[in-house]
Amino acid sequence: MSEVLVERRGAALVMMLNRPAQRNAVTRAVSLAMVAALDELDADPTLRVGIVTGAGGHFCSGMDLKAFVAGERPEIEGRGFAGVTEASPAKPLIAAVEGYALAGGCELALACDLIVAGEGAVFGLPEAARGLVAGSGGLVRLRERIPPAIALEYAITARRMDAATAARWGLVNRLVSTGTALDAALALADEIAANAPLSVAASKTIMATAPDWPVADRWSRQRPIVEEVLASADAREGARAFAEKRLPVWSGR
Repeated sequence: MSEVLVERRGAALVMMLNRPAQRNAVTRAVSLAMVAALDELDADPTLRVGIVTGAGGHFCSGMDLKAFVAGERPEIEGRGFAGVTEASPAKPLIAAVEGYALAGGCELALACDLIVAGEGAVFGLPEAARGLVAGSGGLVRLRERIPPAIALEYAITARRMDAATAARWGLVNRLVSTGTALDAALALADEIAANAPLSVAASKTIMATAPDWPVADRWSRQRPIVEEVLASADAREGARAFAEKRLPVWSGR
């Protein structure tokens, strides 16, 4: 069977890591399959949102350590761990987390724009306990999503974070009953897909890159992104639909 199951669900592309016996540990083959799926997501205008999840009750336990000891590395040049930690797709990406999201699995979840978690989900960066370093974005992104001192504590103690605590710190967007994370992620994807795709993409771009903009350059950096959206056919369609009291029909142009 494929190590990543890819399924279209409406406007969402669901990418399910499919190594349940290994708690969906990532090999190079998994990363390459994810690259292909993510390229499909961005290339297909009928797809609006990507969802990453795992088979067998767990999200991802990180890098396959047996493959690592044998000399294999799961990172893809220019794309990173699982094909995503160094290169986010243009379209929104949701992590639907059940069970373990540990080590590289936590980094994979952090690389997604939004996280929906079942109540039994567990997050953590245990690399320090294994003589490793969370070098696929975990140390960088965790401190951006929760208070930096709390992020540092979890990184250097290798302690696990339960889903309720993750939700309390704002790491998780939606905390749902165990076993329903994928359904909740699909519902969230439907909410996103109802909106103009150019507006969604521009919003993601601005919010992802603005923290790196010098204060003096914020408006000049943002202006061309906003103007491209305002000049689109979808901007005119949105205004007409509002005036005519109907749902808009987006063209993505």
